[in-house]
Amino acid sequence: MPSEPDASRAFFTAVTAPEPNIPEGVVGPDGQPDGKRFGVYRNTVASTLTEALSATFPAVVRLVGEEFFAAAARAFASEEKPASPLLFRYGAGFPDFLARLPSLAPYPYIPDVARLDWAWLQAYHAADEAPLDPSALAGIAPDRLDHLRLALHPAAHLIVSPFPAVTIWEANRSDGPAPERLPDGGEDALVTRPDLDVEVRRLPPGAATLLSALDRGLPLGPAATAAVQEAPDFDLAASLSVLLGAGALAALRPSEAP
Repeated sequence: MPSEPDASRAFFTAVTAPEPNIPEGVVGPDGQPDGKRFGVYRNTVASTLTEALSATFPAVVRLVGEEFFAAAARAFASEEKPASPLLFRYGAGFPDFLARLPSLAPYPYIPDVARLDWAWLQAYHAADEAPLDPSALAGIAPDRLDHLRLALHPAAHLIVSPFPAVTIWEANRSDGPAPERLPDGGEDALVTRPDLDVEVRRLPPGAATLLSALDRGLPLGPAATAAVQEAPDFDLAASLSVLLGAGALAALRPSEAP
């Protein structure tokens, strides 16, 4: 007889599998496998996970329609199980799953819209922490700035897209009118929560490269060099102004202060 943890894992695997396979122990009053009772469990779990994903990815639901989304969510749930009882943490792999669906190949921007939905929710639930005060940089000697290491705020998330994902996302997160024309080229998004409300901002050229380099631990000088190489019209002062204004950088640790 399997142990209780093994039995629980087997049961959850069965209720989220694409095809019903009644696990050991699901029996009726006659002691025989009870497919009807098991079907109730399967439907309940499928509905719960679909509703959780629908709440996490509202812009995607609006883009693809409720019927398509429900089918995609069920297929995803058969591949990836929740690792936490907190369902707002479920769905990290859903954007990549959407990118693998052949039926969405004509709409390659949808996975990036999903990544924005996911980043919005993670920013909403991120830990509270004081963002970097712009005045903290003003007191640092110029010869030290290039060597300064800056960290991202816990609520900050970066989405780099070759598509106008921010414009599409905004149009599908509200009841406002759709844009008459989509921008040409991609849009890089900064998702953060400087105060109580989550904000999504478009980043100027090179700012995404700067932020990504800082997040990898590069000092400010080399990070700015990487940004210039990516976008020759990169403006360090303008980019830092956007990042600081959005509360995307964490407060300096005492060892980093001037």
